[in-house]
Parts: sequence; structure tokens; C-alpha cells
Amino acid sequence: MKSPAKEIKMTSYDDLFNMGSQSVEESVDKIVYLPLVELHTPRNHPFKVNDDAAMQEMTESVKQSGVLSPGIVRPLENGGYELLAGNRRKRASELAGLEQMPIIIKNLTDDEAIILMVDSNLQREELLPSEKAFAYKLKLDAMKRQGERSDLTSSPLAKKLSAESLGEQLGESKDQIYRYIRLTELTPDLLELVDEKKISFRPAVELSYLTKEEQRILYDVIDTDEVFPSIKQAQDLRHYSKEGRFNADIVTVILNQEKPLEHKITLDGNWVRKRFPKTMTPQQIKDRINKALDLLEKTERLKQQREAR
Repeated sequence: MKSPAKEIKMTSYDDLFNMGSQSVEESVDKIVYLPLVELHTPRNHPFKVNDDAAMQEMTESVKQSGVLSPGIVRPLENGGYELLAGNRRKRASELAGLEQMPIIIKNLTDDEAIILMVDSNLQREELLPSEKAFAYKLKLDAMKRQGERSDLTSSPLAKKLSAESLGEQLGESKDQIYRYIRLTELTPDLLELVDEKKISFRPAVELSYLTKEEQRILYDVIDTDEVFPSIKQAQDLRHYSKEGRFNADIVTVILNQEKPLEHKITLDGNWVRKRFPKTMTPQQIKDRINKALDLLEKTERLKQQREAR
């Protein structure tokens, strides 16, 4: 039996540009092979392409099987193509020593291109907070502009609906969408600490309300003392910023305050299944554990009383 992939006929780059002046238009929405040098990353592309372990794995796959899923481009006015989907595949192709990759050409407006670029990349399993932040902002702005052209966002209520619509598409609440977008107000140094999980998400949102100069002061203290703000400390810093009393000394004092210890316990799923009926809810399991601990504490107390007599 023939492989379905072998049944697909693709247009080569040479054939594409030897078919006459209408060749590009005729190739729209068809799979063609284009040179990698003709594929350009969008200027506002929010997604990182790193030569990490995942890229090495993708490169090996490309070496063995080629690029199985075509990228998506739109023609650029000055020649070449804007690669909206497939920048990681392009990099893997470069590392694999290939010169071309399969592409689908589409004629899109600027906002249509942004939405396609964001949607195609948000399907990835692992996304950095910074990638989500700029991607959400790009798409929400594009949705609002599209709505404005149809008189759909001429009121605050319509703009609110745009955020709600985006949240529904992404499985996020409207408020969470806005929290991610706030991260775009962070300086690159602080945003990198968020991506590295040294600053947690919610403190990062609070810090985004600091001025750029205040954020630079904050980063200098973090870099020197190797301390990272909790949500409470971030809120305190924001408070001092509002009052106009933000300075390096204040930041140093706040960040070097001793944080309360957090006690978190994760129960192994197999352990839970062995000791509790499958029909029990998490709350019922928690209640039973609490009762068992109370009983154990009472037993220990009685034992100590007997030994003291």
C-alpha cells in the first residue's frame, strides 16, 4: 500500500516561478516547496525559537522523515514570504541541512496574519509566560481592530466582549487574559526571571505597574541580593510606588524580609487509590485524613499523660 504522503503532489520552487506572472496567485492555498532563505520571521513574532533539546529532537525527525506539516506564509511586498507558522520547523530544517520546506501560501491582511500566527503557535504544549503575554496582546489588539472596522468595538462593552471572546477561545478567564497582557509592561530583565520561574506569575503582574525606572532599580536589588518578591512583597512595592516613596533602600528592606514558610504536600495518586474508595471526593478524602490525624493526636496525648503518672 502506498503511503498517503507520497500521493501528495507538491509544486517545486522552480516550477512555481516558471508558471507565468499568475503563478503565486495560482499557488495560494496549495502546498509548494520554497527555499528557506525566502522565509522571514514576522517582526512582531512573540514565540521563541531556541536550539534546545526539543529542537534537537525535531531536527532528528526532519532528517529522517522531512517536514511533515507544511508551514504557512503570506507574500511580502518587497519579495520573499512572511513565515506565520513553521518557524521552529524552518530552524530544524536549517540544522538538518535542508534548503527547502513545504509551505502553504495565503493572501492575508495584517490582522488575519497576526491571528493565524498566534493561533498556530498557541497549540504548543509548553509556552513561556512572556510568549503568552505578547501573543494574547497581539491577538486581542487584532480582534479589536477587526471589530472596529465593523463598528463592533465602538463602546467599552464591545471591547469587554472582545476579551471575553478571546478568553473563551483560549480556555482562560477574561481577567487572566488581562493579567498575562500586563506582563508585556515588564522590562526584559524582569520578564526573563518570570520565564525562568524565579518570579511567580501573580507577583509579576503586580510588578508590571511599577515604572520602568522602578523596575530597573528592583532588578538591580534582585541581581545583587538574589532575592525574589512574593505576592505580598510585590504588593508592598506597588504601594510605595503609588506613594512616590519607591527607592533602592525600600526595595532592599522589603525583599530581604523573612518570608513565612510554605507547607505544601502532594499526595501520590497510587497511594490515594490504595487507601480510599474511588467514589470519595477530594474533600471527603481531606476530611477523613483530618479525622485520622485528630485521632492520632488524641492517642499520643493520652499516652503522654499515662507515662507522666
